[in-house]
Amino acid sequence: MQKDLGNYRKTYEKSALSEESISDNPMELFQKWFYEVEATEGVDEPNAMTVSTKGLDGYPKSRIVLLKKYTGEGFIFYTNYESEKGKAITNDPKVGLSFFWPNMERQVIVKGNAERIAANLSDGYFESRPEGSKLGAIVSHQSTVIPSREVLEEKLKQLEREYQGKEIPRPDYWGGILVRPVSIEFWQGRPNRLHDRIRYTLQKNYDWEMERLAP
Repeated sequence: MQKDLGNYRKTYEKSALSEESISDNPMELFQKWFYEVEATEGVDEPNAMTVSTKGLDGYPKSRIVLLKKYTGEGFIFYTNYESEKGKAITNDPKVGLSFFWPNMERQVIVKGNAERIAANLSDGYFESRPEGSKLGAIVSHQSTVIPSREVLEEKLKQLEREYQGKEIPRPDYWGGILVRPVSIEFWQGRPNRLHDRIRYTLQKNYDWEMERLAP
């Protein structure tokens, strides 16, 4: 089985990225780009990002996760701490994040260090979730092998009965992860594959060094 994809072609002409037009702080540029993507039609989940970790087996693994908050400190998402992803982060907190917004012909690539957020912050977000999502976090022992989908559905029904009319507590094994960036690269597609790439690298004095990279 094979398919030659060599004839796939796309031109990139929607925008440009110059040092003179952007902030010295990469999080400010990220916010600007995010607002622009949010305002663009045809982007269903602008907060979808790829999280890459080094697994306990030594292999890298990437998966799509939803960004739930960004601040001057970094990027926050939520997960099961006992999942494959959660265990990988505990074992090696160096992670990669990437955002791809094809409608804007843009990418953002982040290297950073991951850490758990405070329990009360995870409590606050968990409380804001729909009831079904709360129960789903309890039902699913993420990444473990299960005999069938019916096992999950039956457990969900049991929990729906158990917590009917009651507050649903956040499980200790579920919560937020903050990724503190050490470098953030912004990629803007340009004609002739001469794309714009601007990388910010965090310095020891917590200032950001800005550099242009060859495409």
